[in-house]
Amino acid sequence: MLRILTLIALLLGMGTNAQATLEVFESIKLQEKRDVSYYIPETYDKKEKYTLILVLDAEYLFDQVVANAKFYSKFHGMPEAIVIGVNQSNYNLRYQDCAFEPYDGLPSERGKLFFEFLGMELIPYIESKYNTTPFKMFVGYDITANFGNFYLYKEESLFNAYVSISPTLAPEMTTRIPDRLAAMNKKIFYQLILEGEQEENASDILALNKSLQEIDSENLYYFFDEYPNADHISVATYGIGKAFDNIFGMFKPISPKEYREKILTSNEPVFKYLEDKQNYISELFGFNNTTSLNDIMAIYAASRKKGDFESLKPLSALCKKEYPETMLGFYFEAEYYEQLGEPKKALRTFEKSFAMSEIDFLTKDMALEKIRALKADFGY
Repeated sequence: MLRILTLIALLLGMGTNAQATLEVFESIKLQEKRDVSYYIPETYDKKEKYTLILVLDAEYLFDQVVANAKFYSKFHGMPEAIVIGVNQSNYNLRYQDCAFEPYDGLPSERGKLFFEFLGMELIPYIESKYNTTPFKMFVGYDITANFGNFYLYKEESLFNAYVSISPTLAPEMTTRIPDRLAAMNKKIFYQLILEGEQEENASDILALNKSLQEIDSENLYYFFDEYPNADHISVATYGIGKAFDNIFGMFKPISPKEYREKILTSNEPVFKYLEDKQNYISELFGFNNTTSLNDIMAIYAASRKKGDFESLKPLSALCKKEYPETMLGFYFEAEYYEQLGEPKKALRTFEKSFAMSEIDFLTKDMALEKIRALKADFGY
């Protein structure tokens, strides 16, 4: 069992309520004390679930990962994340922690202990203290990025997403990683990042990229990004934001381009697009998020534009569930009845919507206009 020796609150300058902490742990596996930083969202609610992100080289990468997690959860709908960062700069600990044998590329004895520290002590401790989703992400840089790949050697990968920034690859890694990713039965996101000012390990990274691009597996989501203007130091700053964009891109609100090119051109019911998106998120991330107003209004607009009024029925049910105090659900249901040719039901339902709270573009005046029009047309 881990014993917390000290707890020091650190303000990262990301809001007065930011909960960033540094804990000194005594690890049974390592038989030593280790500094671990972690960020808990300001709005943490034990009833909700949070994505877990583990960051090595925390002195260098932790703040950047936290900043991106905050940004993407606020503006792009990504689930809020708990970020754990393991400090490794003092006494060159990163080289001890992540060392591998030169003859077979497997972790050294010290590396095996660090592997167990992360997977058997640190992560279980956080999971016991906070409510997390099954989805976990690993972030590492050069030798620490290489170390993350060892978790792919397990029959069941501990992580669902890997961000590998300019990895210093161990022997055999260029063949072992593709072999393991091709054999995975769970869905894995794998992001490989390379700088333009290429180091001596660039040829191995490019060879790995070639092999990964050739994998034909519905369980692998592979991304490769190369930054010509970045050097070995700045590449992390270039790459982390894009990695978040790739891995959590499906949480983004429906864009105008997506609306035009995917929804309006599809032969399937409009609502199915939103339903598939939500099911996909739930399946991959173990997370059921509230549908954004942007996505609701995109589906509503497409339903009207395509004359697919059947999609208004499930859309209204969704809005009643997720926005129960607002006009959305009853207004959409009333339009459904109106288009179905059932004016009495439409009138009653518009009257119900009139009694609810306004939201976005829907106002009581709009409901009232509908009510008056129906009464005038049908003499109610």
